[in-house]
Amino acid sequence: MQDTYVIIMAGGVGTRFWPFSRTDFPKQFHDVLGTGKTLLQQTVERFEGVCPIENIYIVTSAEYKDLVKQQVPALADEQILLEPHRRNTAPCIAYACYKIASRNPDANVVVAPADHIILKEDVFRDTIKVALGATRNEDILITLGIQPTRPDTGYGYIQYIPDKLTVKKVKSFTEKPELSLAIQFLESGDFVWNAGIFVWNIHAFKKALGLFQPDIAEIFQEGDGHYYLHTEEQFVQRAYQHCGSISIDNGIMEKADNVHVVLSNFGWSDLGTWKSLYEVSEKDEHQNVTDGNLLLYNTTNSIIKTPKDKLVVVNGLDGFIVAEYDGVLMICKKEDEQKVKEFVAEAKEVNLKYV
Repeated sequence: MQDTYVIIMAGGVGTRFWPFSRTDFPKQFHDVLGTGKTLLQQTVERFEGVCPIENIYIVTSAEYKDLVKQQVPALADEQILLEPHRRNTAPCIAYACYKIASRNPDANVVVAPADHIILKEDVFRDTIKVALGATRNEDILITLGIQPTRPDTGYGYIQYIPDKLTVKKVKSFTEKPELSLAIQFLESGDFVWNAGIFVWNIHAFKKALGLFQPDIAEIFQEGDGHYYLHTEEQFVQRAYQHCGSISIDNGIMEKADNVHVVLSNFGWSDLGTWKSLYEVSEKDEHQNVTDGNLLLYNTTNSIIKTPKDKLVVVNGLDGFIVAEYDGVLMICKKEDEQKVKEFVAEAKEVNLKYV
């Protein structure tokens, strides 16, 4: 367990979850499910028993340092990695892996986003331990695969070799396909969604990064004389100026030939959209998900989340999102939720305080 480390990615803005997710207060710092804990706090607690707290690293945007310290006070400053610019997931993961490697070259690492929901946490921990067992002995890259329930174009798809092994070899890795392709994937039966949770040992990761993203590998290798020292921040500022923006999926996982998948069933949602929150939330007898001071009439299949200090009366809606937070009210059909990014872009034109 001492060689096991967890990297939590907590730097995204989560635009599709607007108006709750804002640039200065993104969704990972919200108590989205009304449990009394934020998504980030739940993610940290999920790894209890997987590794000691001092082996958990959170990579986030420099502007969220205080939010992370406030919500996870058990972490030391050296465990909070601050990105000066958003460069997608490959540089974010590389920074954390190279920093950990400078202290423990035998590290076995789990990489997880801060804003996912896992309903069966014991099953999740067991699945992670299976993956860690495999990467401890072999230089392979593991991702967790979720059985798809619909041809969603917002996820990456993994095609695996169907055999009796728990850790299955991946045949192909396709990031966010067109709808027609997603339908084919679903019908074929040997594709799963990429949960965006990865497991590997440091040696395997460095080798893959050196092969497929040599520029990024070189940049963070140069940090060896700076990690855990007072010069780290200065080094990172310089490093990120030279880093391209690329996801770990496009940058490594689609290219590598040693990618494996562990099929998983632990009640997962990436909580990327209002619809995904609707799907995992408890519903009333009219199939509504509600949070607020509400009077509902003839309203069904909707998600309504409004401030508790305001009485909101809704009549005659079916299949809608009604969300109000910090001066913004959004009313939108659930099926049109992909338009939320457009709303955010136009709201930015009106006034930056709305985004």
